[in-house]
Amino acid sequence: MKGKKAAKSIIYNAIILAIGLIMIYPLVWMIMSSFKETNIIFKTAGQLIPKKWVLDNYINGWKGFGGVSFGRFFSNSLFIAVVATIGTIVSSALVGFGFSRFQFRGKGILFAAMLASMMLPAQVLMIPQYLWYQKLGWVGSYLPLIVPYFFAIQGFFVYLIKNFIDGIPTELDEAAKIDGCSYYQIFMKIILPLLKPALTSACIFSFMWRWDDFLSALLYVQKSVQYPVSLALKLFCDPGSSSDYGAMFAMATISIIPSILIFLIFQRYLVDGISTSGLKG
Repeated sequence: MKGKKAAKSIIYNAIILAIGLIMIYPLVWMIMSSFKETNIIFKTAGQLIPKKWVLDNYINGWKGFGGVSFGRFFSNSLFIAVVATIGTIVSSALVGFGFSRFQFRGKGILFAAMLASMMLPAQVLMIPQYLWYQKLGWVGSYLPLIVPYFFAIQGFFVYLIKNFIDGIPTELDEAAKIDGCSYYQIFMKIILPLLKPALTSACIFSFMWRWDDFLSALLYVQKSVQYPVSLALKLFCDPGSSSDYGAMFAMATISIIPSILIFLIFQRYLVDGISTSGLKG
C-alpha cells in the first residue's frame, strides 16, 4: 500500500511539474530572448539559453521613444494602478459593509444586479462607456482609468469583502453599539482591522489588473507621454517598418517585476483573504 501511494504521488507530482513547465516556458523564453541580439531572436527561437549574453536591449528599451524614457511609462502605470487600487479598496469595503450589515429595501435586487455585472464581458460596455466619457470630456486623460473605481464598479471585490464580513460575528457589532459606537465607528474600529486579509487580497488583484490593463489605456489615452507600460510596449513593434523585439522583450521582462514582487510578498495574505473567515489572523 505504501508503495502504491508513493507511486501515485510521484506520478501526480511529475504531471503537475510537466504542466507547470509548459505554462512557464513562454515567460522563460521571453526573458532569455531579452538577452539575445535582436536580429537573431527568431532565428534561434528553439535555443533557450543565449550563446552571447547582451544588455543592449535593456539599454535601448529604457531610452524610450521621442525623448520619453521608459521610466516615465513606468511612473504612469504606477500612478494609475495605485490610485485606482485605493479607490477600489475604499469603495468596495464600504459597499461590502453595507450589503453585509444593513437591511434596506431593494437590497436583494441591488446585490443580484451586482452579481450580474460580474458576468458581463467588458467588451459589452465598451462603446456606451466611451460615449459617456467622451461627453464628459474625459477622453485623452487618466480619469476614465481611475475615477470609476472609486464607485465600486468591480463586483468581484465587493462580493469578496462582503463574504468576509459575513464571517465576522454580529455580536461584535452589538457590543460596540452598547458602548455607544455609531456605524462609522463600528466599521473603522471593529470591521476594518479584521478585514486585513481580504483587503490585501483585493489590493493584489486590483493592482495587477490595473497594471496589465491594455484595452482601457488604448481607448482613452492619446498622448504617448501619458502611455502606461502596457500600451508603451506596442511602440517597439511597428508593422510598417522595423521592430525592436529585443527591447520589447527586455521592457516586458522589467514590467512584470512589480506584479511578481507584490504577489510573492503578500502571498500569505492572498490565501487567507480568500479562504478564511473574518476572525482568523
